[in-house]
Amino acid sequence: MASEPIDPEKAFYYNTRTGEVEQGLVSDWTDRMGPYRTREEAANALQIAAQRNQAWDEADREWDGDDD
Repeated sequence: MASEPIDPEKAFYYNTRTGEVEQGLVSDWTDRMGPYRTREEAANALQIAAQRNQAWDEADREWDGDDD
């Protein structure tokens, strides 16, 4: 089930340069992670990204048949 699109002007973003959460397209795209639906999700952007990266790495290893 697909979720509703997020309005970029109402969404929350994590600013990687300042470490702050922003609402809307405040900062340059090169400093933003998101969009996120809630301020809390944006505040946890780095943790969410790390978890996703780990899951993708595991899926890649499974796909490649590499159990190491």
